[in-house]
Amino acid sequence: MNYPSVIAEDAVNSFDNWGTASQPRRHKGQFRNPVAMHKMGLKKTLGLMLRFMFDKPRNTVPRLPIPVHAITRQQLLAAPDRSLFRLGHSTMLLKLNGHFWLTDPVFSQRASPFQWMGPQRFHAPPISIADLPPIKGVILSHDHYDHLDQAAVRQLAPKVEHFITPLGVGERLIAWGVAPAKVQQLGWWQTTVVDGVKLVATPAQHFSGRGLHDRNRTLWASFVIEDRDVRLFFSGDSGYFDGFKEIGRHYGPFDLTMVETGAYDPQWPDVHMQPAESLQAHRDLRGRVMLPIHNGTFDLALHAWHDPFDQITALAAIHGVTLATPAIGQCLDMVQPATGVAWWEAVKLQELDAQPATV
Repeated sequence: MNYPSVIAEDAVNSFDNWGTASQPRRHKGQFRNPVAMHKMGLKKTLGLMLRFMFDKPRNTVPRLPIPVHAITRQQLLAAPDRSLFRLGHSTMLLKLNGHFWLTDPVFSQRASPFQWMGPQRFHAPPISIADLPPIKGVILSHDHYDHLDQAAVRQLAPKVEHFITPLGVGERLIAWGVAPAKVQQLGWWQTTVVDGVKLVATPAQHFSGRGLHDRNRTLWASFVIEDRDVRLFFSGDSGYFDGFKEIGRHYGPFDLTMVETGAYDPQWPDVHMQPAESLQAHRDLRGRVMLPIHNGTFDLALHAWHDPFDQITALAAIHGVTLATPAIGQCLDMVQPATGVAWWEAVKLQELDAQPATV
């Protein structure tokens, strides 16, 4: 693939094991993580697939509606700068320097190549794409279906000025009809500046692909987002690795880290973090407040739907980490976020009350 040019980040002089400033490591057309991935094997893979299809615990999906704060365009326009609205899963709406930004926008009913099967949303988006104001930029971490929604991209494209993607992901957008001039593709440790907002694509430990024959043909990344004196981190998807410490050394401390906390399991340790690892990643990044993401919207693992919230809350209390857990659609101040909002507890109690009595 021929990738559009990007601006190299000259301030970063040490790249350790993660490649060069221009492009991370590739081998036979595939991007690679700095550390070899755990291989599950055919037998375990088939066993896991069968369990997902026929033997999943019932509590991976909430049995009652979770709270959603509906958002209007007027509310967004009136919101102060540095407001954040969690729209679900890893989709965040950020207001920076007077403009709106979206991370990994997924609005479809299912995180799947098909809308008749696959992981279904627990809740509707708190605002429709049609009701969103103009979007300055969309930040995409990788091309998995729960992060890159083709229908959403096509509907968003007319109102979005910039799409910032890892290498190769932008090619998908262009193939879907997004104007090439709107797309910027970054390798790890590369940066761009859009209307005063600085974006740096930083390493992550994950993988990519949307079909049977395109594994790792596109890159995956996390992102540093800087708006003047406010510094944010968006993890995308990642297993735990030393890259978080490197990012923290170069770009920390962060006012707010949006760190993946969900869809984990000991059977896939390299690509999603356990809650204790998510907390450690936040600490490695030198974050002030942690916002756990990648949870509360889709059933992508074998743990209870509320387990990510339960575990990260308990761990944060033990380690003295400040946690922000806004409900879906709730406005959060990036600089002084409200903390201690345990909205899922009420749903859990209602679920327990709704259980049939046993003899």
